[in-house]
Amino acid sequence: MSSTGEETPTYVGVVYPSDADHMGHVNIARYAAIIDAANWTFFARHGLSRPYFDASGCGMAALAQETTYHKELFPGDTVVAFTQLLEVREKTIRYRHQVRRSTTGDLVATSELIAAHLDRALHRAVPFPPEILAALRSGVVTHPE
Repeated sequence: MSSTGEETPTYVGVVYPSDADHMGHVNIARYAAIIDAANWTFFARHGLSRPYFDASGCGMAALAQETTYHKELFPGDTVVAFTQLLEVREKTIRYRHQVRRSTTGDLVATSELIAAHLDRALHRAVPFPPEILAALRSGVVTHPE
């Protein structure tokens, strides 16, 4: 289902009635929560996990995000997100989540982000360690959708 050939989702879940707004479709907060959960799964797959953050004193910080809503979701819909790594730099990455209705494969939202590797004590971007940089570079999509 993903355009990268990577079939392991970064998020799988269901929409609940409490996720609906007054018009009956999923609210922006739920989309944001899905995207946020996909972020942390995606980061962990590249070595940017809780143990790494605790040991290094580093973290990740969003610098920019653009989300596009393609189709409505409703309570009871099940969703799956896939993530494409688009660009790796010394201190930042650019990546895109595709959120799909799992029953039909319909694209319901995309969110492209730029995130920085952050020294939490200094509150500034720092280079990724070589092993994480290598892991990230090995996951870059050369021809994204």
